[in-house]
Amino acid sequence: MLLGEYEHAIDDKGRFTIPAKFREQLDSGMVVTKGIDPCLWLYPIDGWEGFSGKARALPITDPKAREFRRQVLGGASHSVPDKQGRIILLPRLRSYADIDKQAVIIGLDDHCEIWNPESWRARQEQSDSNPEERAAKFAELGICL
Repeated sequence: MLLGEYEHAIDDKGRFTIPAKFREQLDSGMVVTKGIDPCLWLYPIDGWEGFSGKARALPITDPKAREFRRQVLGGASHSVPDKQGRIILLPRLRSYADIDKQAVIIGLDDHCEIWNPESWRARQEQSDSNPEERAAKFAELGICL
């Protein structure tokens, strides 16, 4: 499982360090692409194969499906970490997520999101400031703890 939140610097070459706790699951490679929110999605290779298989199954005659494939599959980048556990976040992906010198990576079990730290903190603050609204949204999803 990919769990936790970590913040790391991005060097001048666009390299981002994968947290040590994630490396074993990601050392054979990963795919980074645009997320739906202004963040990047990072999938382990095996998770990406399942995800991209679902996208391939979408009808090519559907304009929404074509746009999804263009944005998510077309913008994807395959990476294998170097010996220090770093991957290169391509400039176009960093630009999409407004990531410059720092990034936050959040483990979401089967994949990760990579965020601009300020954007992530603002999102968290908004969610944390209204726990009743958050609980209602979770309940709508059928999540009742």
